[in-house]
Amino acid sequence: MAAPGWRLRVLLQLLLVLAARMVSPGWALYFHLGETERKCFIEEIPDETMVIGNYRTQLFDKQREEYLPATPGLGMFVEVKDPDEKVVLSRQYGSEGRFTFTSHTPGEHQICLHSNSTKFSLFAGGMLRVHLDIQVGEHANDYAEIAAKDKLSELQLRVRQLLEQIEQIQKEQNYQRWREERFRQTSESTNQRVLWWSIVQTLILVAIGVWQMRHLKSFFEAKKLV
Repeated sequence: MAAPGWRLRVLLQLLLVLAARMVSPGWALYFHLGETERKCFIEEIPDETMVIGNYRTQLFDKQREEYLPATPGLGMFVEVKDPDEKVVLSRQYGSEGRFTFTSHTPGEHQICLHSNSTKFSLFAGGMLRVHLDIQVGEHANDYAEIAAKDKLSELQLRVRQLLEQIEQIQKEQNYQRWREERFRQTSESTNQRVLWWSIVQTLILVAIGVWQMRHLKSFFEAKKLV
């Protein structure tokens, strides 16, 4: 009786993964940085998955009152940590660049960016606007470049895309199973701790009750009431 339920959960997870991937295969945004400010983002990534980030920076021009492309001398430092707080990537890039890393541990990866403070004085405490675009999995691949390099026909390229999409979906499924197993272990551990705490509370109450009874008995005996 448990098999149909398990299959249904797997099917629902697959549908959710497919829907999520069709809606948001990656994400793009822009944010502002101060001189010594550091911005970090959390991305849930399956294991053995390639991630590509593209960014460009703009400086605020007070005279024109608008953001303009930053000077090449202004750099951006990128640091990526895996769920175990191990550094996956730590490197300084230019004012516009691209960083790539591959996850080896499933879970939440921390992507942090900050500018090199020694050259931040170029704009005297102004704000830096950073445009960041993150692509995960097969969406990080440049299929036009792959087709040109491997001399693939349109059909061959499409088949390769589908195979890589299936592989990525399998990774997403494995990641969801890993999360479910981790949540189950956490729930069981929490339930076990609650049970032991209840037992300890009960023992304490029984001990206090016995002590009170003995104390009252001694009190009545001392007063010669019994």
